[in-house]
Order: sequence, then structure tokens, then C-alpha cells
Amino acid sequence: MVRGPIRRWRGYGKPQRAELYFRWSLYMVAWIMLPVNLLASASSVRIGGAAGTAQVALALSLASLLVSIRAYRTSLDRYLGRPGGYRRWLTVNTVVTVAGAWALLLLGPSSDGLSPHPGPPFTAVVAASLVGATAGPAGVGLPLRWAFLGAAALPCAVAPAMLLAGISPATTSGWLVGMVIGTLVLAGSCRSFAWVTAIVWELDAAREAQSRLAVAEERLRFSRDLHDVMGRNLTTIALKSELAVQLARRGRPEAAEQMAEVQKIAQESQREVRDVIRGYRTADLHAEAIGARAVLRSADIACEIDLGENADGLPLPVQSVLGWVIREATTNVLRHSEAAHCLIRLRRDDGRVVLELENDGVPETPFPSQGTGTGLRGLRERLAAHDGELTVPTAGPGTFRVLAAVPLRSPLPRKALR
Repeated sequence: MVRGPIRRWRGYGKPQRAELYFRWSLYMVAWIMLPVNLLASASSVRIGGAAGTAQVALALSLASLLVSIRAYRTSLDRYLGRPGGYRRWLTVNTVVTVAGAWALLLLGPSSDGLSPHPGPPFTAVVAASLVGATAGPAGVGLPLRWAFLGAAALPCAVAPAMLLAGISPATTSGWLVGMVIGTLVLAGSCRSFAWVTAIVWELDAAREAQSRLAVAEERLRFSRDLHDVMGRNLTTIALKSELAVQLARRGRPEAAEQMAEVQKIAQESQREVRDVIRGYRTADLHAEAIGARAVLRSADIACEIDLGENADGLPLPVQSVLGWVIREATTNVLRHSEAAHCLIRLRRDDGRVVLELENDGVPETPFPSQGTGTGLRGLRERLAAHDGELTVPTAGPGTFRVLAAVPLRSPLPRKALR
């Protein structure tokens, strides 16, 4: 099925449309040379010039047009990092244009006396346009230094032919200066088209990378939230289930009560997981502290909470992140220690709110979360988003202590500020 140009254009993305626009802008630079040569040839015939020379000029212009378009195409592909034989086409374009300019100058009118108008013959105009057809692709495909050096050297390759054609040295010098300036401007303009095209593709790649990073960040956030939500609850369910099994084996009626609590915690976990998936869940500081004490007491761990009036009036983001700290610390106490006592204390210190958590019963082997634990690493990421920090200072033997500090003057996380 053949697609029309409009449907094909609509099927392109913005970077493809931009590249198509700039690519055809480069092609138009080559096409502009053709009407210039047509006008010069027509003027030459009208004022008595040789028609054969005009026909040769038109043939050379058409050949240079076709070759230069191919050179523009391969040079732009090379600039954009795509495979292509740009060297071959640059060489062919240079040979065709320079050789054509020499042939046209040597075969055309040789002096101003053949023309009623003063100045160089029309072949100089055509030769200058042929040189410009080479400078454009060179400015796109070659490295910047070599591109401008080649653009400046191309007119020098045509200057001897102008002198051999009978054009005066003064006129040749003037044309040489003009062609050097013109080729440099043309090479720089074509280079700017290629540069903008590359920038468009880089911006598109950056936007795609940003989208992938956003998806990865959201996945990390979800996994971290799921770990924090389910870690403590699953640990509590495991402990209470084990306790219920022991009570059931002894024929104690309390086993049913423990299983009822397990059911309640499981239902609460389902609700929290749904809230995490929806992205609306926040951890309340008071609620997390009371929940931590209840869970720890169910595991025969005495929990002392000292929030005082320091928690009143705290910004909601600060309460949320400190609530996550309490949740993760409670999970670590249940998993990695044989604690009998736990302390949760909140204080304000020099414009910061500091949450201190301490427990005993730490085994002699290194505490897992002190080094590369996933839970504490996730808490550090959460606190860093609020300009906070998490530290694990040295405590007494068999004691683990963690401090979470958040500045009160940073109520919004960095992610929200971006």
C-alpha cells in the first residue's frame, strides 16, 4: 500500500519532522545554485555569448546538483552518527565541481571584451556556484576545523583557471576574496543546520531517558514502600502465628485470639498495600508510634515512647518520613534482635527535629542493617529527599541506636520542588 506524503508526514514524530525539514533545507541550498546558473547562462546568450558554453554550464550545474544532494545526504547521516559512504561522495562532489569549473572557465569567453558589460564573464558566476556546491556538504560532513579549511581552500583551486581564462588578476583577486567569504558563510550555515538537527535528536533521546528514569524511580519508590509496609506486618503475622501454634498445641484458648489478631493484621496489610498502589499513603507519626508499641509489646518487648509536644505542628511531610523511620526500625528490632526494651524519643535541636530509636538485645555479630541493609538504605533515600540524614552512632554493648534528623525549614521534598 502506497502512503501519500501527507499521511507519511503525519506518521512521523517531531524529531523526524525536524530532521526532514532541515535535510530539505540543505537540499534547497544545492537547488538554489541551478536558477542562478540558468540566469547567468541566459544572460550570456542574450548578450552574444556562446550558446554551446551555456549548454555546458547547464549540464555541469545539473551534474553538480545531483552529486551535491547525495553528498549532503551522506554527510548529514555521518554527522548524526549513522553509517554511510560520505567520504566517497564528498570526493566525487569535489572532483566534479572543481573539474567542471576548470573546464567551464577554460572553454568559456576569455575576456570582458566579448561582453558589452564590464566585469568578469558569466563563467565566473557559474564556477563560483559550483564551488559553493562543494563547500556546503564539506561543512556538514567533515570535522569543524577541516570543514572551514576546505571551504577556504576550494576557491584557491579555481583561481588559476580564472587567470588562464584571461580574467585580470585584480578581478580574480576580488572574486577569490568573495568566494572565500561566501564558502565560509555557506559551510557555517550548513553546519548549523546539521547541529540543530543533532540537538533535536539529543533532546528526544534525553526526554526518552527521562521517561525511563521516572519509571525506574517510581518502581523503586513502590518497592521501598511495599518493603516498609509489609515488612513489619509480615514479621508480626509470623510471630503471632508461631505463638498461636504453640498455644494450640497446649490446648490454650488464647490461640483463637492470636489468630484473630493475625486476621486483623492481614486485612490491615491489604488496605495499606492498596493505598501504596494508589500512591496516596502517608505515615502518621503518632499512629506509627502507637502501632510500633503495640507490635513490640505483642512480642514481649517493652516500648517507651517520648514524643511530648515536639510532634505537634510538624509539617505533614516531616511526620510522614519520620513515621517511616519508626516503622522500619520496629521491623529491624523484630527481625534482627532479641530485644527486651525499646526507646522512641523525639526532640528538636537547632532548627531540626531529631528522632532517636534505641533497643537492646543486639547479638555480638554485626547488625545487618548497619552496613548495606535495604531498609536503612531506603530510609536514607527518603530522608535525603527532605534534606535529612540518617546516622547510626556507636552505642553500648548489645545496643543499637539510630538517629533520623530532618530540618524544619524544608517542608517539601526535593522531588516536589523539581
